[in-house]
Amino acid sequence: MTQASEYEGSARRSASSGRGAKRPSFPARVALYNRQVVSELRKVIWPTRNELITYTIVSVVFVAAMVAYVGVLDYGFTKAIFAMFG
Repeated sequence: MTQASEYEGSARRSASSGRGAKRPSFPARVALYNRQVVSELRKVIWPTRNELITYTIVSVVFVAAMVAYVGVLDYGFTKAIFAMFG
């Protein structure tokens, strides 16, 4: 039985047993959390360098296109408002 499942099991028992159940200390809970985070990060399939470069370029190009689009709309609306209310 792993540390995490032991803690989860004790949490279930403590919920039913009332006030007398003992909870792990704060540093123990932080250590358990960190172990679980590392365990989950080891399961992640990380992108290769080429995928990372491709995704970065696509993201930067998309953001630049959106900035240009919003900039053109802003410029157009500004000119329209000044033309109407001048």
